[in-house]
Amino acid sequence: MTPVQHRISGAALSFSLDDEMRTVRDELAKVPARVGRTLVKDGPLRVTLVGLRAGQGLHEHHSSGPVTIHVLEGTIEVSAAGKSWALNQGMLLALDAAVPHAVTSATGAMFLLTVQHAGA
Repeated sequence: MTPVQHRISGAALSFSLDDEMRTVRDELAKVPARVGRTLVKDGPLRVTLVGLRAGQGLHEHHSSGPVTIHVLEGTIEVSAAGKSWALNQGMLLALDAAVPHAVTSATGAMFLLTVQHAGA
């Protein structure tokens, strides 16, 4: 994976999501399943740009803190708390801490994952 070329923590951060998405697309072409690119890692806050190839996903897992999933491109399906959500570009799903969830994409997608880790 290509290293991030900007700071990922500090008092103020700014970068181009278009540029970051282009980098993830380039990396995704070289791997079989997914690419994650950390954009912000500051204290308990993590913001990661995730790219999924068609038919791929993230197995069920959970986070110690709340999570948001904001779809930037494509469509994903998120299963959590006994329900399923089809999320298209521009949609956002928020999950409470410790909620087990899984993500899949039949067609490929890119989303922004924000996590507030507890106790970090």
